[in-house]
Amino acid sequence: MSSLSGKQGPRYRHLVGESEPYETIAVEKLTPIIGAEITGVDIAKLVSDEARSNRQMDEIHRALAENLVIFFRDQHITPAQHLAFGRKFGELHVHPAAPNEGDPALMRIYADKDSPRANGEGWHSDVSCDLEPPMGSILYIKQCPPRGGDTLFANMYAAYEALSDRMKVYLDGLTALHDGEQTYRGLYANYGVADKQTYPRAEHPVIRTHPVTGRKALYVNRGFTRFIVGIPRDESDAMLAYLYQHTENPLFQCRFRWTENAIAFWDNRCAQHRAMWDYWPHTRSGTRVTVKGERPV
Repeated sequence: MSSLSGKQGPRYRHLVGESEPYETIAVEKLTPIIGAEITGVDIAKLVSDEARSNRQMDEIHRALAENLVIFFRDQHITPAQHLAFGRKFGELHVHPAAPNEGDPALMRIYADKDSPRANGEGWHSDVSCDLEPPMGSILYIKQCPPRGGDTLFANMYAAYEALSDRMKVYLDGLTALHDGEQTYRGLYANYGVADKQTYPRAEHPVIRTHPVTGRKALYVNRGFTRFIVGIPRDESDAMLAYLYQHTENPLFQCRFRWTENAIAFWDNRCAQHRAMWDYWPHTRSGTRVTVKGERPV
């Protein structure tokens, strides 16, 4: 794996300008490049108190935009409050395959000693095979193992910016097919979930522009991207192999160690993530609410 460095210093140099201080929350960055823990927020109260929520919600939006993934510890919320928190960011997305916890928008996250697999073991952006992939995902873990079960997140703005100028020119305007068939068929059989006749598939730009920040991000991932459209398949395979290796460089990553009743909220439009299943035979369980997004451009 490339170190993205050379004799003239690192190829990727992360610069952050001065920003206004936060007034209603505290933001502690995990790394300079991605991730921050947020304190001063009680989500249960936030979703029920409109007077409290407006200013604080604005700052949570800002923290997400600046850090790509944000974390809240020691939150005690009901399923209804989890759903209500998601709805503060937009209409909710329903997963095309996964089991839920009583509400179609409340996805079940569960793995124990008898599970054949765990959610999110490979690098991906959630449901990027949808025509309008999710804007963001809000994962609430109520039970976690004593050690392990971390989730890794990677900054796709940084991955794009670290590419050479020639590579950026080559990728500009290309699209790739994202297909859920290979990913989802049979995936939830252990939960008794029957396969659907078809699963989503869509063509998206290899480089997308974030609708809020206006920044460019790489938008291909191992979980759903099958090939780049309009170039020979062997060229596509080689290019995707390079881009996957590039996006997974630890330089672009943070790693979150879960504690019970913690929440992670990530922006699928500019970040990828991977869950570690290194905690067998222990149990990890929770629920995920996902917010609808827009068609990538």
